[in-house]
Amino acid sequence: MRNQTPEYEELLDHKGNPRPVVDMELNYEQSRLNLAFHEAGHAVLSMACGMHVIKSEVIAWERPGGWSVTGLTEHEAHGVDPWEFAAECAAGELASLHHLRIQGLWTPERAAACAADHDRELAVDVLGSFNYRLGRDHTPEGGKSWAAVQAMAVARMYRLWGEITAVAHAMDERDVLSGDEIADLTGLVNRPMSGGAA
Repeated sequence: MRNQTPEYEELLDHKGNPRPVVDMELNYEQSRLNLAFHEAGHAVLSMACGMHVIKSEVIAWERPGGWSVTGLTEHEAHGVDPWEFAAECAAGELASLHHLRIQGLWTPERAAACAADHDRELAVDVLGSFNYRLGRDHTPEGGKSWAAVQAMAVARMYRLWGEITAVAHAMDERDVLSGDEIADLTGLVNRPMSGGAA
C-alpha cells in the first residue's frame, strides 16, 4: 500500500474527470482482491482479442481514517475489432461481480459499487470516433447495445476465468504486472506494439 495519494492524473477517466469514489463495504484485503479481478478482466480480455497489454495494476493508498483502492490497465488497441474493444471495456466490472458471487460476497449494494460507468463511456466514445454506434440503454440502428457487448464479454470471461483468476491473484500479491508477465501466467500472446516495439 502506498503511503501517499496517487498522482491526480491516475484517478481520472479518459475525459479528465475524477472517477467516482464508492464504499464497497468490504475489508481492505477483499476490496483489493476484487479490484484485482476488475483489472485482470480488462487485461486478459485485451490480450485474448489481440491487444498489446503494457501493464495492469492495483493502486492502494492510505488516507486519513482509512484506505482507498483503484486500478489501471494500459494497452494498445491498434487494429483491434471495435466490438472486441468494447467487450474488453465491459470485462472489468463483470469480472469483479463474478468474483463477488463466487466468494459469497455479492449484495445489491456491492454490485452497485462495482459499476464502472467510466469503462462504458470510454467504449461509447472510442467506438463513436470510428462511427460505430454503441447505445447505453438501447440498440441504435446499425449498432449494438451495451447489454449486447456485456453478453459478449461474459461469454469470453467464463472461457478465460482460470486465466483471469491467475492474473488477479498475482496482481494482488505484486501490485503491478507487465503484459509479458500476464502472457507468461496465462499462455496468451501479448501482441507486439504497432511499429515493432515490444
